[in-house]
Amino acid sequence: MDCIIRLGVVGCGLMGSGIAEVAALAGLDVRVAEAASDAAEAGRRRVTASLDRGVKRAKLTEEDRDRALAGLSFTHDVGDLADRQFVVEAVAENRAIKIDVIRSLDKVVEDPVAILATNTSSIPIVDLAVATERPGQVIGMHFFNPVPVQRLVEVIPGLTTSADTERRTRAFAERLGKTTVRAADRAGFVVNALLIPYLLGAVRMVESGSARPEDIDQGMELGCAHPMGPLRLLDLIGLDTAQAIAESMYDEYKEPLYASPALLRRMVAAGHRGRKSGRGFYAYGN
Repeated sequence: MDCIIRLGVVGCGLMGSGIAEVAALAGLDVRVAEAASDAAEAGRRRVTASLDRGVKRAKLTEEDRDRALAGLSFTHDVGDLADRQFVVEAVAENRAIKIDVIRSLDKVVEDPVAILATNTSSIPIVDLAVATERPGQVIGMHFFNPVPVQRLVEVIPGLTTSADTERRTRAFAERLGKTTVRAADRAGFVVNALLIPYLLGAVRMVESGSARPEDIDQGMELGCAHPMGPLRLLDLIGLDTAQAIAESMYDEYKEPLYASPALLRRMVAAGHRGRKSGRGFYAYGN
């Protein structure tokens, strides 16, 4: 069962479409499930546009793009994932939503040894695993945005995850061209446990009037050799996503450094979610 051929992806937003794209480029049969037919079609357009950009930038050949597109199919019925050997859910960073998705997959995926992976940033894996009849085959597989570019995948086994599931998941990620790190099942895992307090600290600097966003970002880019400053990074991640991660971590640790600043909460409430909404700490055109 190490040779995964048929992959399912639930959700085709920024993360789901990226996962589907890299898997299709790796030669897998990829089926993407979305909640509705219009969302599935939007997902198809998103993946196609990304592959077209790869061709335009000479990172892919036209043959690579066409082969990947031929390996992709889209559906709005999660039941169409019944024959998948490995399924990654990449829906909103919301505990209740993810539990519902994992529970549904547990019912429809027929292969008794199929792996159900969650692309969560902060939600405990065991909370999802115990919602299924196969807790040993539920694991965290945290990709980073943009998935076609970022090489890292955090592999997070829960208390119930079997050693074989962890081994197979790491092998699968490496087949996609990713480097894996193992993280304990604790909110934030490795990367976000370090990253989120840094990002929230930058928001607090803006909130207090200590510095402007562009000065904070330039300071970290030129002074610390970061490829992107914290506020531009927040806009890329999505302010709503960052808030959800911070709140999940604060719920677990009750430490003030994980608490969402009021400015972040107000911006999310106003719909200023970053690049995906056209406005965050910076304004973005079409």
